[in-house]
Amino acid sequence: MPLATTRRSGLVDQVIDQMRAAITNAEWKVGERIPTEPELVTALGVGRNTVREAVRALSHAGLLEVRQGDGTFVRATSEFSGAVRRLAGTELRDVLQVRRTLEVEGARLAAAHRTEEELTDLTELLNARDHSMTTKDYELGVDQDAAFHLAVVRCSHNSLLAELYQGLTEVVRASVASTVSTKPSMAAVDHQRLLAAIRDRDTARAAAEAAGFLDELLADLDQD
Repeated sequence: MPLATTRRSGLVDQVIDQMRAAITNAEWKVGERIPTEPELVTALGVGRNTVREAVRALSHAGLLEVRQGDGTFVRATSEFSGAVRRLAGTELRDVLQVRRTLEVEGARLAAAHRTEEELTDLTELLNARDHSMTTKDYELGVDQDAAFHLAVVRCSHNSLLAELYQGLTEVVRASVASTVSTKPSMAAVDHQRLLAAIRDRDTARAAAEAAGFLDELLADLDQD
């Protein structure tokens, strides 16, 4: 077993890191059942509550799946692939529809209210995102893509809209991950036109650009 006894500080985080390493290093393979709770307690030298918190966190991240009465199984090798597995079909459609509602209005308001400092931040975020997607560092690119869209909504200067969107951060990221995984060409989707519309303070064009790629994704789902 690849796990080592942990130190006393930050036990849950240490257990999470070690369990994640066992998964990513293929010590625990996708589809396999991981050691039982008593076995993990003994191997790690921690209490049951610590093990349970770690398992809960990794389950929430999509790496593990707890099956009542059957044990805990490896579901994915990373948060990225776990997100892809969590979102598919109808659920993905629901997320994209909500994203469209919030992002279109967010982009429209961002074009009207963004500051020069915010425009600089948006530019840096998008350039970093484009570089990651071009080099096929999709996991980083997904994070940066989600961060860019959140930043656009924040530029609306509508605190309630931004709060609502931020509350959807996890599912937004998961929808981006799912999209890139099932349709890699979407990694190259051009958000530069959206950025240009916000820069030019063209509210109608910003809204249209925000809607465009989401409408394409929704149309693809309807054809499946």
